[in-house]
Order: sequence, then C-alpha cells, then structure tokens
Amino acid sequence: MTTESASRTGTSRAFLNKVPEVTAWFWLIKILCTTVGESFADWINLQLGVGLVATAVIFTVVFALVLTWQLTRSRYEPAAYWLTVVVVSVTGTLYTDILTDQAGVPLWISTSVFGVALAVVFGIWWRRERTLSIHSIVTLPREAFYWLAVLVTFALGTAAGDWTLELTGWSPGVSVLLPLALIAIITACWRAGANPVLAFWLAYILTRPLGANLGDWLAAPQVPDQGLGLGTLVTSIIFLAAILATVVYLTLTKTDVIEDHRGLDRTARYHRPGREWPLVGVMAASAVAAGVLLSWASAQPHANVAAEKEGPNPGANVKLSPAEAVAHFPATDVARYRTLVRAMQADLTKNDQGALNGAVDDYEKAWDDDQSKLEPLDEKAWSFIDNQNDALFTSVRDSKDPETEKQAVDALLKTLG
Repeated sequence: MTTESASRTGTSRAFLNKVPEVTAWFWLIKILCTTVGESFADWINLQLGVGLVATAVIFTVVFALVLTWQLTRSRYEPAAYWLTVVVVSVTGTLYTDILTDQAGVPLWISTSVFGVALAVVFGIWWRRERTLSIHSIVTLPREAFYWLAVLVTFALGTAAGDWTLELTGWSPGVSVLLPLALIAIITACWRAGANPVLAFWLAYILTRPLGANLGDWLAAPQVPDQGLGLGTLVTSIIFLAAILATVVYLTLTKTDVIEDHRGLDRTARYHRPGREWPLVGVMAASAVAAGVLLSWASAQPHANVAAEKEGPNPGANVKLSPAEAVAHFPATDVARYRTLVRAMQADLTKNDQGALNGAVDDYEKAWDDDQSKLEPLDEKAWSFIDNQNDALFTSVRDSKDPETEKQAVDALLKTLG
C-alpha cells in the first residue's frame, strides 16, 4: 500500500524523505513494533512493578530523546525511524491506559476524544501543507505533523481496541480477526483504486489493535480461548529480535529508501480517481458492518466468560491459611502482588477511586499473566486466591462501596502475608 505525494514543500528547507517507502516490509515491521510496544510496556509496568504512571513518565522522556535523534537526521535511517515507532507505540498506549485506569475515563470517551484529536491534526496538517502523504515528509514541519499524527493513532487504536474487547468480551485470539478483516478490505479497496492516502492512514490506525491483540494472545496464559502462554517478556524478546533482524536487512539492502524528494509528484500505482468515492462508500459500509457486529456482540452474555465456561468457582469452598495459600508460589511473585495490593490500600486511604481502578487492573493483569506458572504449582491455593480476587474485582468495579472495597483489599492482603 503506497500513498500519493504533492510537490509543494513550502518555504521550509527540504531534505531527503524522512520515512520509508510503504512496502510489505513497512507493514510487517509496523505490526512487530506495535506488538512489542504493548508487551514490553506491560512487562515494565507489571512484571517489574514500576507502575503505570512511572512507566509513562519514563517512556515520555525516552520518546523525547529518540524523536530528537530522528528529527536531526537528514534522511530516512531505518534504525532511528523504527526505534521511534517502537517508543511512540508504547507511549501512546500508556497515555490511553492512564486515562482509562488512573483517571477512570470510559473507553468510548477516550476513543471519541482521540478520534477528534486525529481529525484536528490532519485538518491543520492539510491546511498548511496541502498533503497528508508520507511520501512528502521532506521538511521539519511535515515531519512534526507526521509524528504527532502517529502518536495520536496509537492512542486512538489502543482506546478503540480496548473498547472493542470491553464491548464484546472476546478473547485476544478472536479479537485479532476484526482489525485483520478490516485491513484486508482496505487493502482490496486500495488495489481497486481507492485514495491511497486515506487507505494508508486507515490501515495504520487498525494495525494498532491488530498488533496489540496479537501480543496479548501470545502472552496470555495457555488456557482455552486465551493465549499461548509465552508471557510478556518472552513475547517482547521474540518481537524485538524480529524487529532488529528486519531493520538490519533494510539498512543493508535499502529496499525501502525513497532516495530523492524531487521526484515526489508521481502517480500512485493503483490509484483511480474515478473510483475514489464509490470505494469510500465500500469502506464506510464496512465500518458500519463492524459497528453492527460489535453492537450484536455487546448484547450477548459475555461477562466473565472464563467463569461461565468453568462453571462454579473451584476456590469458593476452599479454606486455607495465609501460609498455606502462598507456600508453593515463588516468593518474588507473592511480594509483587503484595506491593500491588498495598497500592490499593493507599488509594482507598486517599479516596481516589480512579487510582484504585488502575491499581486493580494492574494486579489483575499480573495475576492473569502468571496463571500458567502458578496454577500447576498448587491448583487449590491458586483457586483460593483467585476466588478472593473475584470478590475484590466485584467490590471495586460493581459495588464501589468504600467499606466493601476495604474489606476485600484487607482480606487479600492478609492472604498474601
């Protein structure tokens, strides 16, 4: 999928194009970057216990440094460009997570806000430069607009993808299929003559939920309909290695380099201006169909799908002492859970429901990620703690009664020693 370009560069100093040619390699490495961004952020945030806000601050600083490096290049360099994409994917994801988990902003509002923000960025970009094509990134203002748009697309893709999961209750593996199908439709429309700039940015947005869900599917516990159980660290290492190998290949072969900005005014390979609006109609109809599918899925009973499949909670009638509950689990993991639950206590003391929601999400993610490791060690103890977790999640997300929340948090902390 390629995009059109315009010859207008304005009064800014022009340099060689700062982004790669859009080839199959572009889309491959874009999805790899998106996936590793999701899994690596989860690993730092949850597995290392850094926390959501601290992780966001760290990556914001890293993003500023890496983006400065990219902006000071005079041409496209694979290492600088793709490192920036990896970091911006993590950063955009974290911003959405902070809104959702820390501030308690509903996902439909986050999706709407980021959608409007992206429209504003594109509007200002078009008004100033008269092109949104990535083949025309030959001045500093255009590159600044480009990276701002990329950042917002990651935040938007995160919000829209998470909202989809919230509406449907689909597992990570199943949730991959919707963005994959929409990308296939957009690709078919592009091949049939659709506006390449529009097709490019639509596909770019959709690769975010596609890559994130793929990462979740690989890292999620190896239980029915969930994932392959690789964990966030192993998933991150695999995809970082794939990214590194691809970047090295592109650096050596230069197969994705647009050498000269003076040749920008060219005809896109498949573009057929007379077919633009009919194909816009096809893509719009596909979006409507996706909305109908999500609406239907939302109406189906899917709350706590795992519990429905398992039947009665096997830990409901189990009684264990704190020592028995954690005796067979790694001490480092138990200590990490205690730290996360103590954060909930602090949030309750401050009467900060938004922060409490985020702390509960962090704990749930850590617990679910470790299921494949902990459950085989002591199935009875795992079920016992999991039952307490369910009581905690219900008290925070449904009842939201401070006393009930405090009782659930104190009970869990007592079990964890």
